[in-house]
Amino acid sequence: MRLQRYILSRILQLIPVILTVIVINFLLIHLAPGDVAITLAGEDADPAYMEEIRRVYGLDKPFYEQLFRYLGQIVQGDLGISYRSREPVLVEILRRVPATLMLVGTSLFIALFIGTWAGAMVARRPGSLLDSAVSTLAVAAYSIPVFWLGLMLVLFFGVYLKWLPISGMYSLVAPKEGLGRAFDVLNHLILPALALSTVWIGQYVRLSRTSVAAVYNEQYITTVRAIGFPSRTILLHHALRNALLPVVTVFGLQMGLVLTGAVLTETVFSWPGLGRLIYDAILARDMPIIMGAYVAMSICVALASLITDLLYAVLDPRVEL
Repeated sequence: MRLQRYILSRILQLIPVILTVIVINFLLIHLAPGDVAITLAGEDADPAYMEEIRRVYGLDKPFYEQLFRYLGQIVQGDLGISYRSREPVLVEILRRVPATLMLVGTSLFIALFIGTWAGAMVARRPGSLLDSAVSTLAVAAYSIPVFWLGLMLVLFFGVYLKWLPISGMYSLVAPKEGLGRAFDVLNHLILPALALSTVWIGQYVRLSRTSVAAVYNEQYITTVRAIGFPSRTILLHHALRNALLPVVTVFGLQMGLVLTGAVLTETVFSWPGLGRLIYDAILARDMPIIMGAYVAMSICVALASLITDLLYAVLDPRVEL
């Protein structure tokens, strides 16, 4: 019952936060230079035609009327109509979400497990040669721009070696269903997931290494060592669990950005996800798509924050709701 009250109170707290984000996004996008009517009709279009476009999309109304109209639509679950495709924005977003979840989710979990494991292993022997080497590689990986790494992977594995496809999610000649379809998608997923997870692995290595090393200096670790527990048991059952809170924090934040956190990667590899949809919408000045994606991202970040707080209480009983 206490947990239910806590979740309900947090959700109620998130409503004004999400509302504020929506208003700020709406304000920033409408203050951006340029005219949507010119983008849709062309610079040489008839002025009367452009005025008709502004009337149809409500762009001729005062700002506050457009804002209240948009907020009313969101309450009803309507994110508007795309200027380019003329389809509902919600349909466009939901169509792209599975591809983004596949790419970002796979990359994030790979980075979480490999980075956390590697950081915890080297934290057992701080200052060693292995610790220095892994820490250096982690900093280098985290510092690499993901778009540059993606281009290098495309050149090496796609152009030179011709081992893996370099763009898209499917092959034109691939089977439409079954294991053949699954293997084809997996084949296209390898390079973008490798590029994205490599950058995140460096972050998790540094986080887990620092956290585990700090926990190893705690008095209770000295006690369990004196009792004679094996080093593996000490790491897995005593040190790692108490060192996971910073890792969970970063993981929760990145989970909040899972819908729109791969714009550069999806653009480099032409991955048909939400990030690529946002990129194309920015180029076309498709404001309903951009604002709809921001709404989805703000809701996702808010829910990820709530889930992260709940995981805190699960991992560390000292953390109370």
